[in-house]
Parts: sequence; C-alpha cells; structure tokens
Amino acid sequence: MLIRPRYLRRYRQIVEILADYGFGAFLAQMGMSERLNIPRWWRRRKEIPGDEMTNPRRLRRALEDLGPTFIKFGQILSTRSDILPPQYIEELSYLQDEVPPVTWEEARQVVETELGAPVEELFAEVDPVPIASASLAQVHVACLVSGEEVVVKIQRPNIERTINLDLDIIYDLARTAQQRIATASRYEIADIAEEFSAGLRSEMDFRREAWNADRFRQNFADEAHLYVPKIYWEYSTRRLLVMERIQGIKIDDLDALEAAGYSRQRLSGYAADFALKEVLIDGFFHADPHPGNMLILPGEVIGVLDFGTVGRLDDSDRANLARLFIAGVQLDVDGIVDQLQRMGVADYRVDRMGLQRDMKRILTRYYGLPIYEIDAQEVAKAVQPIMYEYKLNVPTNYYLLMKTVIMMQGVGLKLDPDFDIIQAAQPYIGKLFRRMWLPTSWGPGAIRLAMDWRDFVSVLPRTTTRILDQVERGQLTVQAELPQLEPTINAIDRLINRVIFSVLVAALVVALALLLPRLDYAWPWGLLTWIIVVGFFVLVFLAIRLAWSVFRSGRAKFNR
Repeated sequence: MLIRPRYLRRYRQIVEILADYGFGAFLAQMGMSERLNIPRWWRRRKEIPGDEMTNPRRLRRALEDLGPTFIKFGQILSTRSDILPPQYIEELSYLQDEVPPVTWEEARQVVETELGAPVEELFAEVDPVPIASASLAQVHVACLVSGEEVVVKIQRPNIERTINLDLDIIYDLARTAQQRIATASRYEIADIAEEFSAGLRSEMDFRREAWNADRFRQNFADEAHLYVPKIYWEYSTRRLLVMERIQGIKIDDLDALEAAGYSRQRLSGYAADFALKEVLIDGFFHADPHPGNMLILPGEVIGVLDFGTVGRLDDSDRANLARLFIAGVQLDVDGIVDQLQRMGVADYRVDRMGLQRDMKRILTRYYGLPIYEIDAQEVAKAVQPIMYEYKLNVPTNYYLLMKTVIMMQGVGLKLDPDFDIIQAAQPYIGKLFRRMWLPTSWGPGAIRLAMDWRDFVSVLPRTTTRILDQVERGQLTVQAELPQLEPTINAIDRLINRVIFSVLVAALVVALALLLPRLDYAWPWGLLTWIIVVGFFVLVFLAIRLAWSVFRSGRAKFNR
C-alpha cells in the first residue's frame, strides 16, 4: 500500500491510537508498522486507567478517539452481524455521535460563504446557541426576514476535508486487510468501506436530505395525520439546510401527551400506518425514527424530522420481505430458509439443517405470544449469533429496515402496549400482493422478456446452422479459461524448474570436484585446466545463489 505524503501524519495518529488500545499485532500483520517506521515497543498495548476492558470495548474506545468518521464507520459495523461476533455488535451499538459545537462566528462564516450575503440580510434573527450538535453539523433556530420560523442546519467548518481524508485512509486500510488477512478477504471488507464512503459523502450533501424530505411530503400528501416540514430551497445549499420549524411534544413523552388530551391508542395507529406505508407501499422509509425525530403537533398530527438517513426497497425487496414475514408467522422454517436463499441472504451451500434448527428454536420461543410480549430488539439480538455463524449476507437496506422496525415497535408499544402490529400490517401486505398482480407491476418486465425471446428466436436458426457446419467440418473448438488455475500452474512450473536447476548444479559441482584432483596444476595451466577451475567456482556461486533464493522465498511466506 502506497501511503501518500499528505496522509502520513493522520496515518501515524491512527496507528498510534490503535496500538494504544492493543491492536498492534493486527497492524503488524497488515505491514503498517514497517511502512510507517514505527518501533517495536510502540506496538505493545499501553495500560489504560480504569477497569479491565474487553477487546470489543477497546475497539469502541479506539473508534471514539479516532473521531467522527471512525465513529460512523463503527456504527455501520454495529449492524453487520454477519461479520462481527455478537459481543462486538453490542459494544459498537453504544457509539454516540455527539461533539461540542463550534462557535457562532465559525458557523456564521459558513452561512455567509454559502449564501453570499451577510446573515443580517438573510435572517431577521438567529439564535447563536445551537439546539443540537453532531459530528457533521449543528442546528440553530432562526427567523426569516419574511417572518417564518426555521431551523438552520450548518455543516461544521473544514469537516468535509477531514472526513474525505479519513475515508481514503479507511478504504486503504480495508483494502490492505483484505489482501493480507483471510477473514477480511472472505467478507470483502474493502467493498464495505467503499459503500460506507459513498454513503457518508452523500450525507455531507445537505441537498440530498432536502430531496428526501420533499419526497416524503409527496408520498404522504394525502395523510392528514402526518406532517413533513417545508424546505426553503432558496436558502439551502450543499453545506446549509433551512427547514420549517415545527414544535410539539415528543412522541414518547406520555405525561405531556395525556395532559394535552391526545389519545395514545390513535397515535400508535398513526405511527404504525406511517411505518407500514413507507416500507410496504412506497419502498422509501425513514431509517432513524427515534422519538426525538417524531413530534406530536396539535390535532394528533405526527411531525417527522431529520431525513438524512433513508432506506430504499424496490418491488422485489418488498415482495421478498412480505413472503419472509408470512413464512415466519406460519412457523414455516423450510419456507424461511428457502426465501433467505432466494434473496441471496443465505448461500446455497449453507448448513441447511442447522439453520432450520436454530431458526425454529427462535420462532417457537415467541410463537403464540401477544405482540406486547415480543421485544423486537431482543429478537434481533437472538438472531445475531445465527447471522454470524451461518454467514448470512444481509444487504444494507435490510439492516436499516431492521433498525427502523425496532425503533418503531418501541415507540408503538410505549404508546399502546396492546397494539397488534401484525394485524395492522395485513391490509398493507394484501395491498402489496394485489399491486404485484396488476399489469402496471409485471407488464414492463413481461414486455422486456417478450422482446428478449423475439431476439433469441430470430437469431437461433442462423446460429444453429453455423454451429452444425463447424461440427461437420471438424472446426468446432472449445476454449475454457480457468483464472484460478493459472497462478497455481505457474507456481508449479517455477518449482519444477528450480528443482531441475538444483539437480543440474549439484551434479556439475560434484563432477568438477571429482575432476579437480586429477588435473595437472603445473604452470602455465592448460586451457582445459582453466575451464574446469573457473567452471567450478562459477557453479559454487550459482549453488550459493540458489540456496539464498530458497531461503528468501521461505522467509517471505513466513512473514505473510
């Protein structure tokens, strides 16, 4: 791995922190210590004050010290139960994205740079104290010159440069790990880092969050009990987002809801309708519906905030999830495993009997219980060891959906412990399957398939005639490429050549050694004497060189 000079300082900081938390051996295995000229004593784990920490906790602490980019990467890894053992998943789930805010003067410069005008000309008033602060941005309350109350999301100064630098380093580290460490290669950790990098760079463009909000407004335009704040596009840029300010009661503040006279049962129904429609009908869902992002407005209207993280499900995803849901409700473990394989989550070489046994054990634990006694988070924790053991490859959007379901179930059950989400989901699942049978759903695919068959039928006679002519003339040849086999053949070829060369050198050395005592060394030497003596020393040199090459080859394998 080539370390670019402008990254060298940050690389050394990262390696130092990881070594302090006991990951020096891992770094040495990746070759980082030698590339950065880090002494051996620096690779040893330093003692950290406090209680004895487990390896998962050391990893979490290291990621927190490495900064916001690594914290977000750890949060992504905390959803990958197919890669990390459950104890790491649980520990990384505690990572928090909270940092102190920058001063108003620094934030003000970002606003004026983005909009090209003084703040006083843009806003009638801005509260210099932010109401929220995270690693990417902080949020201020403001009032437009026209009088509307808004919230202003401002990207932290220079954060984009810092994150881009860290993202490049994370990808380089992941690629090196994939090349040198078998486990990282098996899970294609470089692809995970690349996907994370694309997602975080997208999150830094606040226009995407604004587009997401507008799409939700459109999807729920006919829903009287859901409200999405308005985006002020004339004030919004890549690093700045201005949105209508809405104020209400947090959806989990039960005392305030009851004091306001709101029905918790109706609110739980509205929240469930929101979640089911966005997942099963729209295929575009809010992936961070924690209580702080859901406010109850007058009229029992749910106001939804923060559209930075969303998930997407196409028609096939929704149909597959609905089939999986039905198989689970029916306790059909055969159907569950079949569906997981069709979805590409479970490999066809998986231990099917073992997976069925473990799935049935979990399903029977909760089968027949009322919904209020089933904790989605507890179910997710029970599934994590199965995902890790059987290497279930769950796509990122499914992980986002799992997180969304857990959060929404927590909100729903807190509002109404007797609420039955399965019963509420049945109309939406029925609507989904009815849509699948409509011509608008299967028609375009059928047309494409018909056109493919038309092309196939039109070329089949001519192609078949040419193939039969070649067979009749004996001109048909079959060429097969085995890219996995070629490196092995080359290695065997080099090994055989080295063995043959070694035998020849050894035979010639022995032959010349037998001839040397029989030569006439009286001066001046004859031509034959000169040839044999010089040849002997040349062959000795070649033998030493061959031995050295064998020694170096073995040492290189040992180091790898």
